[in-house]
Amino acid sequence: MVRNPLTPEERRRGERLGELLRAARGERSMVAVAASAGISAETLRKIETGRAPTPAFFTVAALAGVLGISMDELLALTVPESAQVPEPLPEPGRLPLTA
Repeated sequence: MVRNPLTPEERRRGERLGELLRAARGERSMVAVAASAGISAETLRKIETGRAPTPAFFTVAALAGVLGISMDELLALTVPESAQVPEPLPEPGRLPLTA
């Protein structure tokens, strides 16, 4: 499988994500935060430095949980204001039925 090169915007978004995670980690050890999230310290280092600008969703979710950041906050702080964010999905069990 050949991966398409990242756009400059995707790279900037990855760098911003790394900055936000690094700031949220503060004085906490990279090793301790990574272990709590179930990832390697090297993976966290790559994300924080922007060398892994498109980490897996569950990796970001695990880090957000450990660092006390909501995924909504991360989205709001990493996606440019000009980007359209889709409406939230309806609550489970309230999906409209179509014939």
